[in-house]
Amino acid sequence: MLEYRMKAAYVKGPSTVEIRNVERPKAESGDLIVTMKSCGVCGSDLEKIYGQYSQPSMRLGHEPSGIVSEVGSNIKDFKVGDRVFVHHHVPCYSCHFCLHGNETMCQKYAETNLSPCGLAEEFLVPEWNVAHGGVIKLPDHIGFDEASMIEPLACCVRAWNKVKFRQGDSVAILGAGPTGMMHVMLSKTFGMKDIFCFDINKFRLEFAKKLGITSAVQSNDPEATQKILASTQNRGIDLAIVATGSVNAIVQAIDIVRKGGTVVLFGVPSKNAQLSVDISKVYSKEITITPSYAASESDTNMAFKIIEERKVDMNQLITHRFDLSDSAKALEYAHQGNDSMKIIVTNSERLN
Repeated sequence: MLEYRMKAAYVKGPSTVEIRNVERPKAESGDLIVTMKSCGVCGSDLEKIYGQYSQPSMRLGHEPSGIVSEVGSNIKDFKVGDRVFVHHHVPCYSCHFCLHGNETMCQKYAETNLSPCGLAEEFLVPEWNVAHGGVIKLPDHIGFDEASMIEPLACCVRAWNKVKFRQGDSVAILGAGPTGMMHVMLSKTFGMKDIFCFDINKFRLEFAKKLGITSAVQSNDPEATQKILASTQNRGIDLAIVATGSVNAIVQAIDIVRKGGTVVLFGVPSKNAQLSVDISKVYSKEITITPSYAASESDTNMAFKIIEERKVDMNQLITHRFDLSDSAKALEYAHQGNDSMKIIVTNSERLN
């Protein structure tokens, strides 16, 4: 009997991605097999390839949506043909971390994953993920491309859930990439009044303007901080979200945030990244610095609801689509970021 094989993307080495023909995963009684239809390219994927990723997993593609193609014998809630979004990490909900609301710090969260990865023709969703809320059925009005952005939007939602803000507050988003634009969308959804976007990429700043922000600021403008202060009655920004791995952006966020304000560390820094900051400024301004890593089930469900209720239009973020066989090109294009926003990898090999 011939072995069924399929395509999947792997990190071959520094700055190198290859498509391998691998054996199709085999489902046990509690597992699902999903045919990937869309999978978003994420900044953490790029860090795994072109940087020094600080987390243990090197699997590519964790924003997949698709169609259930095989159901384990013990599964009752899903059937072949169901349209689904799949979350790659699912916590235990009972350990010390989970009970304190730190689900993304849970050991089980780190251990669970899709096999071989989300950037594959088909992937296995392990029993643990299936049984613990890691698979969401999609209504017909949510397309696969939209669904692939549930996970990154959920990560953004988690950041907002971790901070205090009021309607009418001001926000600065440092890093105008895809998740930066999702933060813009959430800023508008949550009633923020003034929204400032910082970046060195002119294409992305122009893109941000289309979403109705207050002002686009060149990060390397020596007058950037003064311009922000002038726009806020010399008070500063209420909330600064650092949606980039640049440590320079963290320093800039501390400069522009108001006394008593909050800085969210959202972007993925390289492993061993070092930061030199005047901590007396953080102390005397009483700045709250809050890291936000990944997303929990509650964040994911909230993101799903926001998309389902059409509070945001995720499709407007998509600028490029690549076939799975061209994953290396997709990831390289995202890495360059010259004229792209959200890049989606699709699977033309599996039509059902």
